[in-house]
Amino acid sequence: MPPTAERRLLVVADVQTGYHHDSISMALATLVTLGRATGRFATTVRTDSQLITRDPILGQGAKYGGKRVNARNLHDFDALFMLPSGSGTLSLAQKADLLAFVEQDGKGLIAGHAALVGFFDWPAFGALLGARLGGEIDRPAQVRVDDPGFPGALAFGPGPFTFAEQHPVLAPPYVADDVHVVLRLDPETVAPGERGHRADGDYPVVWTRQPGAGRVVNVAWGHHAETWEDPRFQALVLGAIAWAMGG
Repeated sequence: MPPTAERRLLVVADVQTGYHHDSISMALATLVTLGRATGRFATTVRTDSQLITRDPILGQGAKYGGKRVNARNLHDFDALFMLPSGSGTLSLAQKADLLAFVEQDGKGLIAGHAALVGFFDWPAFGALLGARLGGEIDRPAQVRVDDPGFPGALAFGPGPFTFAEQHPVLAPPYVADDVHVVLRLDPETVAPGERGHRADGDYPVVWTRQPGAGRVVNVAWGHHAETWEDPRFQALVLGAIAWAMGG
């Protein structure tokens, strides 16, 4: 990690109970590289959810049982980048701590690809993100920039651009007035008979919310490993992390 980085990012890709995206390894490597290359944040990567807690983390077994084991918890981080899948491994206490981390402590949450179906049986997580997944459009699609002032939004250019990814189609609890859209699919390029078509033509792919004192940004792309290698997408991710951290 860069020794001068003052901000700390916890990246958790806990897929022990769900779908294993092939892009996860590339995502984790890219996030570590971006933090080191820019010096903007120090990254801690985990493939389990142990650090998602506000309590001290103690060891187990004969040697470390009941002892502090140099494990950080949510108090040590400015933002959490989540790539979850399945029902997850969080306890009820951890779920409460994650919500408090954002809503009460005023920290940031970046929800990466597949987060909309992560913790599918935990309604409060869907409410935190502002949506669940109702379908996807997996093809090159034309994208509009709704908020050019959002950090990283102009990495693809100011005008409509075409991007090949698995684009989400949002489902309840999504309400258009409850989120701030950064990027969205151009509805005129989504055919009426196409899978995932919405009658209202509303297709956000990057959006934000500010629940309580915190900040949540959803970056729904990242299904394909090559997306994480795209410098434009990397700039967008950097901007999302900066926004989630408050600057």
